[in-house]
Amino acid sequence: MEAKPLLTNLSKHLREQGYDLINGPLRNYKLLQLWLKKPGNPAELYYHTLSHAFSSEQVLTSQINSALKVSARYKNEYQFNMGMSVLDVLLHSFGLNLMELQSVFSSGEKVSIAYEGSETQEVPLAHIENYMHTADYLHPNPSLYSHANRDQILLISGMLLAKNLVITIDTDFEISPEFIVEVDKKTKGALNAFKKSEKSIKMVSEGKSLFPVAVKAHRLHFDKGHFIKTNLVTDSRAFF
Repeated sequence: MEAKPLLTNLSKHLREQGYDLINGPLRNYKLLQLWLKKPGNPAELYYHTLSHAFSSEQVLTSQINSALKVSARYKNEYQFNMGMSVLDVLLHSFGLNLMELQSVFSSGEKVSIAYEGSETQEVPLAHIENYMHTADYLHPNPSLYSHANRDQILLISGMLLAKNLVITIDTDFEISPEFIVEVDKKTKGALNAFKKSEKSIKMVSEGKSLFPVAVKAHRLHFDKGHFIKTNLVTDSRAFF
């Protein structure tokens, strides 16, 4: 009998690669965006792209990181009620309402969340730092100067995108064909449901396009307006 692949915690796997899972419903992250993170406040989008704030003769292009891919064997697993709470924000990203699912899943054992069909896009950090060392502000901007000197600017240098959201719910009852039909109705066709085992159901998104799953971000450090260095964000759970 062929051995089954070991399941790996998704958040831990991504963090080891410098990425953090996006936990909220917001999915508008893009490469080279600048975000403003003031102490004690949630991060907010500051500039849609680096070149809207800084000008440089260097040209930045993204690359595919083929070393970082995720499949359904990388998953986060939760106790039932906690997992349903986590699903709430994810389902909103697909135009669904958790209350619809709760009407059919009133109780259960556990919930797991995974992704399939992933692609990782990155801008090499060395290229970003070369850009910043030769950059000037695009125009006189006292506000940008102030935030830069306070090390409050974060730059998105990498994005993990996926084609499919994969949800597995282990119930405390046997799953019937009629139950599968009811789940399909509640998810309005956005998630394809099928029976995984007697008491387990799997739902997979349609996979029409890639959507953000995780982000790599660096803080930009300045001294008297001059760029000094970057460092990988480590408190990013408060950011994403």
